[in-house]
Amino acid sequence: MASGLDHPWSVAFLPGNVGVLVTERAGRLLHIPPGGAPRAIAGVPAVRVASQGGLFDVVLHPRFAENRLLYLSYAVGTKGANFTRITRARLDGGRLVDHRMIFEVGPAKNTPVHFGGRMAFLPDGSLVMTTGDGFDFREQAQRLGSGLGKIVRMADDGRPLADNPFAGRAGAQPHIWSYGHRNPQGLAVDPITGRLWEHEHGPRGGDEINLITKGGNYGWPVATFGLDYSGATISPFKRYQGMIDARKIWVPSIAPSGLSVYRGALWPQWQGDLIVGALAAGGLRRLDVDAGGRIVGEQRIFPSITARVRDVRVSPDGALWVATDEDKGRVLRVVP
Repeated sequence: MASGLDHPWSVAFLPGNVGVLVTERAGRLLHIPPGGAPRAIAGVPAVRVASQGGLFDVVLHPRFAENRLLYLSYAVGTKGANFTRITRARLDGGRLVDHRMIFEVGPAKNTPVHFGGRMAFLPDGSLVMTTGDGFDFREQAQRLGSGLGKIVRMADDGRPLADNPFAGRAGAQPHIWSYGHRNPQGLAVDPITGRLWEHEHGPRGGDEINLITKGGNYGWPVATFGLDYSGATISPFKRYQGMIDARKIWVPSIAPSGLSVYRGALWPQWQGDLIVGALAAGGLRRLDVDAGGRIVGEQRIFPSITARVRDVRVSPDGALWVATDEDKGRVLRVVP
């Protein structure tokens, strides 16, 4: 559908069959109309582009057809103090207007990696986003006073919600929904069951897929199947009492990025299964999910796609759209 893109990061489908929006990590938001060439959307906020930092996700408000609101996550700040931010804006023709910064991750960090930045709307209309641990600050993933290594949940205007699990607890950040995450690069809601799925990079081994529950502690760095990049042991525990085990673990790592729950007409046998992209291993995988939310199988799909995959999404017609993480990245549409 498009090629020559600068590390495309996310895909969102515009209603009315008028095309898709695609983010490039370098800071551009593109509109790709049906059968047309990509066009840049004006008015995108300035982002910090360094290493893994840049423009991340784009998601549409659940009532986008009425209010034209969309949400961008991206890196901002300086080399010594940077963080992930969410800005809400209104799409007016070919530009963004009425910008409002609604959330920032704190504290700031001095590393250009592990930002998180995946967003999704839950069935109740609340917005969730993943945040990374900043790599050098992994202990903060267990600290409720830190926004690093978390999934956060908010109203559509950024306010923390009163039914968040740690709202009102002294010293805890009120936006936190779950914690103990490392570098989450996938977040998806099953529109039928309402389940919230997440995946994250482990270090050397220990990539995880998690089924997210309110207030859940997912273990990092206390429990992990991975080793440090030096080969050193991070923790003696693969599992730890009171912490939630992953539904799927990869050793060695595939570096998962992009996650969708398949609900569509084109592959009827895949209903409720997870579609996962991979960076280090490349390509796409389908994880067979049973009615109880257990992952009972894995299959490499579409073997002709071997590139690093950053995002995968299910379109309204049931096709799969794939963004490849390359200097000259592509956006692909896959059908049976």
